[in-house]
Amino acid sequence: MNFDQAPMLVIWEVTQACDLACVHCRASAQSERNQNELTTEQGYRLLDEIRRFGEPLMVFTGGDPLKRPDLFDLARYAVKIGLRTNVTPSATPLLTNQAIDQFKEAGISRMAISVDGPDAVTHDDFRGIPGTFDRAIIALRHARDIGLDTQFQTTVTRRNMHRLPEVAEIVKEVRSKMWSLFFLIVTGRALEDDDLAAAEYEEVFAFMYELSKTASFGIKTTEAMHYRRYVAQRIKAEHGVTENENAKGVAWRTAGVSDGKGFVFVSHTGEIFPSGFLPVSGGNVLRDPLTDVYRNADLFRSLRDTSQRGGKCGVCEYQKICGGSRSRAYALTGDYLAEDPRCTYQPHLADAIAG
Repeated sequence: MNFDQAPMLVIWEVTQACDLACVHCRASAQSERNQNELTTEQGYRLLDEIRRFGEPLMVFTGGDPLKRPDLFDLARYAVKIGLRTNVTPSATPLLTNQAIDQFKEAGISRMAISVDGPDAVTHDDFRGIPGTFDRAIIALRHARDIGLDTQFQTTVTRRNMHRLPEVAEIVKEVRSKMWSLFFLIVTGRALEDDDLAAAEYEEVFAFMYELSKTASFGIKTTEAMHYRRYVAQRIKAEHGVTENENAKGVAWRTAGVSDGKGFVFVSHTGEIFPSGFLPVSGGNVLRDPLTDVYRNADLFRSLRDTSQRGGKCGVCEYQKICGGSRSRAYALTGDYLAEDPRCTYQPHLADAIAG
């Protein structure tokens, strides 16, 4: 895909309302909906605009999308106009078996559910509400039983990094198609003390890579673009011994995708962000065509121009498949073009400059 013209993934935060109180919440979600959320009709127009990109993956997220009573109408419309559509509900009492049935009936391709530990004690402490773990597992099993694909999402922090092997067993049991590991960005409620050190990222990458050799599900990262660099290094080192086609396949499908490059996020009020974790707006869908902002806004163009990257990200030989997290750079340095502070890799500067 030409990421200068169209994203691979469009996220629409349909609401910030959510009944959970997650310690890491990007949105610092509230229990009540914002009166300035996009209306249903504005939502339909946004979906039409997204379709003009071609066929990106469209994801309804939140907050909790189920806090919007028109969610199923919006989902049916998205599917009707030809968008491959996913949804990321919160594990609250709104996530009933009936709601999951309606997702499947509406034509939703995949439901993503977050589980951040292998048991109720770990997960519920993270999510702030008792019973959340049990409800998430019930939802994943029901989706499995009715044939709705699921994506299992885990936010990796110092609280749970050493329990990821136990979480992997649950991913296998509920037969999720993908395990997406989110790596913390210090924004919203997230605390820097919960974030991994750069060396700990590499430790988790090693676990992910080895697991991907035998896992029945795909494994990918969010806001850890340098996992692709890790995969490339491991495959290069193992060449002629045993290539990991599973890890390579997932990593290469997302190669080069980063904040504002192959990815765009629309907030509940219509603000157009490069990522939900990078709160710098390039426009608003209520006054600006989404396609025009993504393609032409200075913010998005600068994010896609790898020659503007600072520090080692600017000269790294893995720049084209990685590029570093622009959200993490912004959160920790105030500069979204700075190097990713959570990457241990030191580029071969002479080779990179020559190349």
